[in-house]
Amino acid sequence: MPYVWILHRMCALKIAMWSGPRNLSTAMMYAFAQRPDCAVVDEPFYGAYLHETGLDHPMKDQIIAGMETDAEVVAAQCSLVAPTAKPIYYQKHMTHHMLPSFPLGWLADVTNVFLIRHPARVVASYLAKRENPKLGELGYVQQIQIYDRCLAMGQAPIVIDATLFRRNPLENMMKICAALNLENAETMLRWRAGGHPSDGIWAKHWYGAVHQSTGFAGPEADLPDLTGPAATLAKSALPFYLSLYEKRLF
Repeated sequence: MPYVWILHRMCALKIAMWSGPRNLSTAMMYAFAQRPDCAVVDEPFYGAYLHETGLDHPMKDQIIAGMETDAEVVAAQCSLVAPTAKPIYYQKHMTHHMLPSFPLGWLADVTNVFLIRHPARVVASYLAKRENPKLGELGYVQQIQIYDRCLAMGQAPIVIDATLFRRNPLENMMKICAALNLENAETMLRWRAGGHPSDGIWAKHWYGAVHQSTGFAGPEADLPDLTGPAATLAKSALPFYLSLYEKRLF
């Protein structure tokens, strides 16, 4: 059954969190889901992305059958509609899902936040789930493009580095909430193991580790030592990452 979007009043705050894969994005969604004043949605453009590209992703057929595949409709839902009457609407987005043909004008209606992670860490994590990723699948190029689009709209997007966040989740969540004019950051750091009702259809394939968690993992180790094509891929993504790293909140 496709996602059901129930029309309610417009939210006081709509947050679009832009990330690439393997980048703390699901844990961050879980954190916001702990707020009683916040509704969350998991990668709403994924169905449209797979429908348009035909890419052979895990659970492709189920995802397409279970989601809205018209990008114009999804954009309108992200811009105007909340799945509940809660005043905060948190949207977890993958930057590589935003194909060139998909609308971006709705970015003006949301508060855009960018979650980044060093490409060596992303590539190492991605290889454990999917073989031979391409640069476009990691979302770095698209992340810069979306960030620049926000700047052109007169916004000043928030940038968060996932590795730095994990060094002190409470302090850094307080900084994120302050930037969003939110309180009660301390309530966002723990959740029940086993997943969340807002998880996407694909959760059983990708979310194993976070389903076993009850909070953010501790600090990350040193950068992984990549070789061959993996090292080349991480190197090609590095300039895009560093461009946003210079603009991080902390």
